[in-house]
Amino acid sequence: MTLTKELFWKFVRFGVVGFSGMIVDYAFLFLFVKVCGLPDLLANAFSFTLAATSNYILNRIWTFRSHEKQVGKEYLKFFLVSLVGLVINTLTIFLFELFIPEWKANSGHGFHFIVFIEYFYMLKFIAIVITTLWNFCGNLLFTFRQKPTTDNN
Repeated sequence: MTLTKELFWKFVRFGVVGFSGMIVDYAFLFLFVKVCGLPDLLANAFSFTLAATSNYILNRIWTFRSHEKQVGKEYLKFFLVSLVGLVINTLTIFLFELFIPEWKANSGHGFHFIVFIEYFYMLKFIAIVITTLWNFCGNLLFTFRQKPTTDNN
């Protein structure tokens, strides 16, 4: 598939939806970790699931403009792509924590820029960027793949 103007704008819309999902994800992540006291990775799984569900609805309507009548089947496909994304997301965080232990040791100290960021939330951002690329390709080619139209003329 060549990079077309339509594909570019689809990716932009996907990014806007993804950004809204990131807000949902971070908000619930904060709630689950800071308010409910859940472990980081468990809270990540819950917040990611809620964000994936909101992303499905917005991507179905706006990004991919799906007219699939079997919404449940389409949602399951989307969720399957999202689950693989969750594995990628969680594995990214885990590997950073495993191989760069200074991030964890410096938790809460930030990066000494203008704002202070806990390591886990910075790792989460890196994981989201990697996962976004997977999710766009997976949903474009699997979940919302348009069936070729046949001309009977």
